[in-house]
Amino acid sequence: MFTIKPSTLTLLLFTTLLILSVLSLFVGVIDIRPAALLTGDTELLEVFLISRLPRLLAILCTGVGMSVAGLIMQQLCMNKFVSPTTGATISSAQLGILFALLFLPNSTLWGRALFAFGAAVLGTWIFVWFIQRIQFKDVIMVPLVGIMFGNVIGGLTNYLAYKYEMTQALSSWLVGHFSLVLRGRYEIVYLTVPLVILAFVFANHFNIVGLGKDFSRNLGIPHNLVLFMGLSIAAMITASIVVVVGSISYVGLIVPNVVAMFKGDRIRGTLADTALFGALFVLVCDIVGRTVITPYELPIELVVGVLGSVLFIALLLYRLKNGRRAVPIPRSGLSGCGVSMKLEGGGES
Repeated sequence: MFTIKPSTLTLLLFTTLLILSVLSLFVGVIDIRPAALLTGDTELLEVFLISRLPRLLAILCTGVGMSVAGLIMQQLCMNKFVSPTTGATISSAQLGILFALLFLPNSTLWGRALFAFGAAVLGTWIFVWFIQRIQFKDVIMVPLVGIMFGNVIGGLTNYLAYKYEMTQALSSWLVGHFSLVLRGRYEIVYLTVPLVILAFVFANHFNIVGLGKDFSRNLGIPHNLVLFMGLSIAAMITASIVVVVGSISYVGLIVPNVVAMFKGDRIRGTLADTALFGALFVLVCDIVGRTVITPYELPIELVVGVLGSVLFIALLLYRLKNGRRAVPIPRSGLSGCGVSMKLEGGGES
């Protein structure tokens, strides 16, 4: 019988990500070869250091950040269809950027990021406040509320942009793309690294809070504090990415669900795989966008949207049919404890 060790998927994801990361450094309009870099070609070396390497780092941070943010929101909201896209976080960050352009037109990228952080955190908190007051939290109702709330914020953003003639200035943040990522203009996305590390540290707390308020209190965990801390981490990760790259949908929704289908719902056991698969997913979409109509480039939002919409429909049908049951994978031996087996077998948390 074919068996898979628990760490095999993680190692496979890491190896694939490493290979494709090296490959992506040499994909683009300007032909850069390793031999040319080793010979000390100054022009190609500048392109490599100013454009290709920053782009790769931004892609990795984006994939890791958006997928981890989606995983945190899904765990805290106890719903697998909640994400920065369906939780109005991205729309709120875009509104914050618009406020920065309106009130501080000469602000730097860091100034706009502060507006985006505040608006994203506030919008996410309001969304959670809404769903906490829904009496029947259906698996579809919660993300629908988030989508409607996000559309309201998006409508307000478009209205203000049209009224004050800021539509063209705001367009860079409405569609995600990596074509403008250059050295000196993307470093804000590095904020995802300490925030993701913070998510790893408090992973068990998020898992407990996701089991309910009473369960958290019985274990001595401050439910509301951990809840809003986790939501703030997810919102700040999303905002830091939106400021640099723009809107990228579906990553925070699709990636955690795909990983949970194979490794269960424990956030501690799936966080590393979610981060790796998120980076891999965004990297593959970026390579496709750069090569499908070369020498031109498709926005990453378009490629992710096409692939993500298909995967979203498939996940929707799977979840409606099987609930939260994980895909069974033969393993070489039993690992974990009885609780993890129950969660992977489809128990609601």
